Amino acid sequence: METKVKAMFNYKFQWGTVWQHINQLLAGAWVSLYTTAICMVLSILIGLVLLVMRRSTNRPLAAIAITWISIARNTPALLQLYFLYFGFGAFGIFISSWWALLIGITFNSAGYLAENFRGGLQAVPETQTCAARSLGMTAFQSFHLVVVPQLLRVVYYPLTNQLIWALLMTSLGVVVGLDKDLMAVTKTLADSSYRTFEYFFAAAVIYYIMSKMLLILARLSAWKILRY
Repeated sequence: METKVKAMFNYKFQWGTVWQHINQLLAGAWVSLYTTAICMVLSILIGLVLLVMRRSTNRPLAAIAITWISIARNTPALLQLYFLYFGFGAFGIFISSWWALLIGITFNSAGYLAENFRGGLQAVPETQTCAARSLGMTAFQSFHLVVVPQLLRVVYYPLTNQLIWALLMTSLGVVVGLDKDLMAVTKTLADSSYRTFEYFFAAAVIYYIMSKMLLILARLSAWKILRY
């Protein structure tokens, strides 16, 4: 027992092995970043569509939107990802790891964003729509030219939070066999070198830096977009 305890405290860190494979880690980080970017663009668009569907007088459309939002917000993201990757396989529908991750994050984020958009829409005065319609705009024109710009201003900061959440959520890809993102590359390197602490610590630092960079970019963009 005493020998094991001494061995634990005699652990020698070998950071050199991390630097030897830093290019692989950065390549994985790039996969995580562009996956996040695609997910966020799709999530925003789908979230707006869900918002319109939920407010629709068409009951089937409203029911679809409500069901989507309810499932996305009240079931674990990991379970949603498992269902896409493993569950559909039972019906003969096979999805690649990357597509399962992309669809899973988009499904989850769109549900949350739809609710954020609904709250933001309540902050836009109804008179804005009435004024737009009185100028001859159609319902669609008044919504996407007048309401949506004001809506996005209100929900801009919650959007940045969802952006960070989507980035961190890409790490779930490793559980469905994705081998190109940062977490997957980290796990592969750690398993092959037995330097678990060094590689996972490096991955945590890279995730932290990416999150902070995205947050700073979002704040700088807000200074230009929201200053008027």
